[in-house]
Amino acid sequence: MASEESFLVLVHYRGSIKRKTRSGVKFTDKDPLCIIVTPTTTYDALVSSVLEKLGVEGVKRVMFLSRRQFPEVRTPELLAKLVDVVSSSGGSNRNATTIAAVAGSSSRPAVASSSAPVYEPPMQPVASPSFAVDLSGNVGDEVRYGEHIPTEVHCPTPAGVGDGLFDDPDDDDVEPDMIADESGDDVGTTVPTRAIGFGARDTEGSAGMNEFQVGQQFQDKDEALLSVKTYVGKCSEFGNGCTWLIRLSLRQRKGIWEVKRYNGPHTCLASSISSDHRSLDYHVISTFVMPMVRADAGVNIKVLQNATAAHFGFRPTYRRVWMAKQKAVAVIYGDWDESYNELPRWVLGVQLTMPGTVAVLRTCPVRVGGQVDDSQVYFHRLFWTFPPCIQAFRHCKPLVSIDGTHLYGKYGGTLLVAIAQDGNSNILPVAFALVEGENAESWSFFLSHLREHVTPQLGLLVISDRHNGIKAALEAPDGGWLPPAAYRAFCIRHVAANFALTFKGKDARRLLVNAAYAKTEVEFDYWFDILRSENPAMCDWANRIEYSLWTQHCDEGRRFGHMTTNISECVNSILKGVRNLPVCSLVKATYGRLAELFVRKGREAEAQMGTGQQFSQYLVKCIEANLRTARHFTVTVYDRDNSEYTVAETTPTGSFSLGTYRVSLGSKTCDCGYFQALHFPCPHALACCAYSRLTWQPYVHEVYQLSSVFGVYQMGFAPPIPEGFWPPYAGPTVIPDPSMRRAREGRPRSTRIRTNMDEADPNRPKRCGLCRQPGHTRRSCPQAAGPSGTARNQ
Repeated sequence: MASEESFLVLVHYRGSIKRKTRSGVKFTDKDPLCIIVTPTTTYDALVSSVLEKLGVEGVKRVMFLSRRQFPEVRTPELLAKLVDVVSSSGGSNRNATTIAAVAGSSSRPAVASSSAPVYEPPMQPVASPSFAVDLSGNVGDEVRYGEHIPTEVHCPTPAGVGDGLFDDPDDDDVEPDMIADESGDDVGTTVPTRAIGFGARDTEGSAGMNEFQVGQQFQDKDEALLSVKTYVGKCSEFGNGCTWLIRLSLRQRKGIWEVKRYNGPHTCLASSISSDHRSLDYHVISTFVMPMVRADAGVNIKVLQNATAAHFGFRPTYRRVWMAKQKAVAVIYGDWDESYNELPRWVLGVQLTMPGTVAVLRTCPVRVGGQVDDSQVYFHRLFWTFPPCIQAFRHCKPLVSIDGTHLYGKYGGTLLVAIAQDGNSNILPVAFALVEGENAESWSFFLSHLREHVTPQLGLLVISDRHNGIKAALEAPDGGWLPPAAYRAFCIRHVAANFALTFKGKDARRLLVNAAYAKTEVEFDYWFDILRSENPAMCDWANRIEYSLWTQHCDEGRRFGHMTTNISECVNSILKGVRNLPVCSLVKATYGRLAELFVRKGREAEAQMGTGQQFSQYLVKCIEANLRTARHFTVTVYDRDNSEYTVAETTPTGSFSLGTYRVSLGSKTCDCGYFQALHFPCPHALACCAYSRLTWQPYVHEVYQLSSVFGVYQMGFAPPIPEGFWPPYAGPTVIPDPSMRRAREGRPRSTRIRTNMDEADPNRPKRCGLCRQPGHTRRSCPQAAGPSGTARNQ
């Protein structure tokens, strides 16, 4: 037989000179004991050797705490305590002796006492989380999933687990018997824990698992519980072969929480893992997702759900993650309910910051027992706009797009937006309203104030969808939106979506859109005839809508080429995420976002003017493209004033061509329709200018001049006055309407009715449904949780 290898284990014992290791165990500086250990030495034999060396058999018992392996030598470091054996009368000596097995070279026996061994498996320290969960947040009447089931931690002690967990004599600790996640922070109170439903767990070192050690410390209870909540209390298989257990205690003198009892790592061999976990409640998830919500309040719930599953190893329900996100938003941006009462003070504060700001707040009375409560009112509607927006619209194109978008927070509602466009094709929101929903009354409220304060110009075009509420508000006799004061046009994207509800097939819808974009009647008839050959009923459907409302060739140039409302572009580029915020934070965000937009676009326009440019970049690009096309034309002049021409295309341009076009520079028209639709020279007009050696600049609409673009952003926003300096509000308390709160049970219901308009553009790259990044699908997403609950890229 081969000789067995052996190595030394050296033991320190308590003395008068003390020092602490990072594990919290105390050492002496006396010489250590020397014990010979072989590969066949059992644990009981090791314990007996330690007790025999110390001469304390039957008096003391050993509790090993952790192990550390030194890379330089083969001797491991064992940390342990010696505690008195409980006598038959139930008494015990509270004075515990701390020992440790460390690398060394000499030994010396010491007088001590010991008892039955207590072994805890090797473990590695884990860093405490750098964030703390808000466990005292509002729960109120929120739905609670996984209700707390108080369960004492010190249940029947499993094999190998002793009770030698007494605190050091010089530590004033209050050690609770149970652990809580939402109880108060009172020192010395009993805090309950929750029994958890763990099934099988990976052994130590598995991804997604935190490990603890006795002596590990936390700054406060929240931080401690956040760590413990991942694997709080005890395993559901406790007593059936699994001994996973943890206990915390408060050290009063230092004001920190410390792990005082821990049986781990988790080695449960149950057959399956639960896909969800009631201890992983929305409070814990809220703290985990808070950095993501802070970076983007509009982050998708499924993205948060997948990130939570990858981090914790359990996949929470959609509802729980939604509630977690709402709590994170409330922590970052303010309470959902209190936000409504902040609106009156915000109105006063913003009017003090920017004189001329228009903010109209409407409320409804609160009735209690049939009587009106004068101390509080329900929020109903709010309209607001800022002086720079009012000034900017005077330099924009004479059209405005209006649309509504739903709010996605704790309370429902609709954000109505009026959008303008400058001569450089930049969209700009100029007015807002928070209303209960889209109906005739809410649209009338918004449009009346829009007309009064922002868009008083005559001949204005309003682009919208076909909502009956908008129709009623625009057709009101006293609304100021009837021709010739204003005109209406439909968003072709909404028209096509309605068309697709009756007639399936993308080809037919594309033909309808092509007909709508046609700039001449001849081109319109071309596409319409193809549509009629597909199905005559399609043309009958389109003919029921007045042509001036949805076709470009009948709008007399009022659209400036714009066929949609641009609401999605506005929300994504300027108002991204605001729909997910409490109402007061939402209105504050519009101020900050617009201030940033005005600074950025104003600097761009000013820099371009400094280089001597006369027109916007958008117009310059269009003119350059038209000039390249104009080289292939043959021009004939028909009057000596150089105003009437014919232009023949030697090479057809575009998908539809007439071959020969009449151009009138005097009336700024061309048979192609581009000149009068876009209000700048088309390729045919540019060919005429070149033929007659005329400059094309006089035939460009003034809105494209760089001075007009700069005028849009010339008036800036003032820095907001801090809330502490806002004027006091002495009116009734504004509270949210309870009927506007989202459902308290089940998955939050979508407020949008999805149609064919929501289908993805086939030309756009597909994005993953989880992380929203291009290049892969949900199935191959690197962030998706694998079979063990961890992300695939880990």
